[in-house]
Amino acid sequence: MTSLDKPTEDTQQHDARAVTEAALFEAFGGVRGMVETVLPGLLFVTIYTINKDLHWSAIAALAVSLVLVVVRLVRKDTVKHAFSGVFGVAFGVVFAMMTGNAKDFYLPGMLYTLGLALAYIITTLCGVPLIGLILGPVFKENLSWRKRNPGRKKAYAKASWAWGLILLAKCAILFPLYWWADTEQLGWVLVTLKIPPFLLAVWLTWVFLAKAPPPIDVFAELEAAEKAEQEREAALAAERGEAGGRHRREA
Repeated sequence: MTSLDKPTEDTQQHDARAVTEAALFEAFGGVRGMVETVLPGLLFVTIYTINKDLHWSAIAALAVSLVLVVVRLVRKDTVKHAFSGVFGVAFGVVFAMMTGNAKDFYLPGMLYTLGLALAYIITTLCGVPLIGLILGPVFKENLSWRKRNPGRKKAYAKASWAWGLILLAKCAILFPLYWWADTEQLGWVLVTLKIPPFLLAVWLTWVFLAKAPPPIDVFAELEAAEKAEQEREAALAAERGEAGGRHRREA
């Protein structure tokens, strides 16, 4: 390696890490997505702690979720994270209202977390790690990592294991509290555990992918193939035109 090669490699590594950071930020919503995830549950447990009123707590949580969606719509931002929050809160509200137990506001979200943890683990065992399915389109590589980029597939498998085990550890804390703790205790612990496990999983994903081979841009490949085909057709048309001109001159 020459002294001129090293800065180039360092620049490429820095660019790859920057792309990875941007992709993770887009896929998981960044700071704003975290706020939208935490705020409804925080509002619910705060109001319930103060007045023990299930109805007002539920209405406030659902209302703030809807406001977050409206704000995104007005700003013409992506609404997938806000909408997922609305559906999660709505399921919690309906469940709690049906049972009359305020703790059941959190149960759908807890079951979703458990299901997601199992999905990460099962898909990885099946050779199609879920984090790769989520991030593949973001990196414009789709499923090319499955057979064409084994180093990247390995990184996705490690990241999926990290997500699955972290979420399982979170469930191992929350489900006993659902049975043994009161609504306020469960709510505050759940709010506390919203962000740190998520950040840990995202950080580990970044670590694994930053060391992995770069993604194969399948969209760029398709565009290049399409451009090459157009150039080939243009060249054939030009050859046919030249041949036709020669025939006319000879005639």
